[in-house]
Amino acid sequence: MEPLADGEYDAIVLGTGMKECVISGLLSVKGKKILQVDRNNYYGGDGASLNLTNLFEKFQAGDPPSDLGANRDYNVDLIPKFIMAFGNLTKMLLHTKVTRYLEFKSIAGSYVYKEGKILKVPATPEEALRSSLMGLFEKRRFRKFLIYINQYDPANPATFEGRDLDTMTMKQLYTDFGLLVDTHQFISHAMCLELDEGHMDLPAKPTVVNLKIYCDSLSRYGTSPYIYPVYGLGGLPEGFSRICAIHGGTFMLNQDIDEILFNENGEAYGVKAGNMMAKAAMVIGDPSYFPKEKVRETGSVVRCICLLNHTIPNTNDSESVQIIIPGPQVGRVNDIFVSSIGNALQVSAPGVYIAIVSTRVEKESPDEDIAPGLALLGPIMKRFTAVSTIMEPTGDGSSDKCYISSSFDGTSHFESDCENLLELYKRVSGEELDMNIEGDVDGDY
Repeated sequence: MEPLADGEYDAIVLGTGMKECVISGLLSVKGKKILQVDRNNYYGGDGASLNLTNLFEKFQAGDPPSDLGANRDYNVDLIPKFIMAFGNLTKMLLHTKVTRYLEFKSIAGSYVYKEGKILKVPATPEEALRSSLMGLFEKRRFRKFLIYINQYDPANPATFEGRDLDTMTMKQLYTDFGLLVDTHQFISHAMCLELDEGHMDLPAKPTVVNLKIYCDSLSRYGTSPYIYPVYGLGGLPEGFSRICAIHGGTFMLNQDIDEILFNENGEAYGVKAGNMMAKAAMVIGDPSYFPKEKVRETGSVVRCICLLNHTIPNTNDSESVQIIIPGPQVGRVNDIFVSSIGNALQVSAPGVYIAIVSTRVEKESPDEDIAPGLALLGPIMKRFTAVSTIMEPTGDGSSDKCYISSSFDGTSHFESDCENLLELYKRVSGEELDMNIEGDVDGDY
């Protein structure tokens, strides 16, 4: 049997999706010898950025029309997600210094759908006073609630004001401030980024911490709490891969594997590709590389990429926006996410906007699931719809040395995916990633 690359490694990583590249980058910085393999000839896996020709090829849509502009103008993300400016992914980017390879811009606006209208999530106290999301007296209660959230420090009981958020539910906290049900929904879904109503009967602390991250991100850049890399998200896995390569990591694109090798104790010890083999103490990767008994399905996500020749109506002509449609507003359990980006982020030709509608599949027809989001977009030049199965590992990797990531969820942000990433890092390394770093990305905002 021939050696695959150098043959012996501390870890073999299968796939170059963002989660896999973050893990390989972090491990390489710790001095681990890494081999990273991908069956595709490009970085990013299911979350890659494609040019116009590749986009049409992937969805078997023929040749792109000439009026859409040049191929080189497009970097269309298959799983587009915004980055919370003060969130965990930003801290990971800073932790590994990947920010030196990327340029970011802030997203112009964050919106929420309420009673058939698209309403801006207030970015300043002045906007809150003008907002039609709430009545006059509700705005006062909302302001009082935000003052409490901003001064709340989980490590300082003096900021609790007599409330134990480890036992008080989120519903009880909202009620304690006299906030109306519609306001609960708007805060939880558009600001705390909760995906459904399940959190309302759970302890309030995790949701409040999420709200603080949102508020801190918002105060940093003013227009919205989100940032996005110029030229699309494809730069993220490439940036982390570069960090890994600088620290001695080996990369093999366009290289599939035939099988993961297990010893008599059921522990993974390497991979085989043809007559080549590489050994390692652990195998890390996305679910698609592992035997079926190692992963399980947890649902499906539908994503629809739409090409527009206009900005999304009722968003103040903003080129880059996020709109959250709370599930209960349209008779659903799960929220629907709508996002739009354009030429200012170097992802499309001038005058062309890329809008994406995504959510978890609940109905028999995925088109029914995304219909409320598509209805907000106005005329659509071209749309591409894909349904992906959400997979997660059946074990934590401690017994079989297979450390498997979970599929990306249906949201338009990275927050819940980062929780999975941090949990995966802890399983792989045996320690928590130090996130005590100031989330402040230098760039063009």
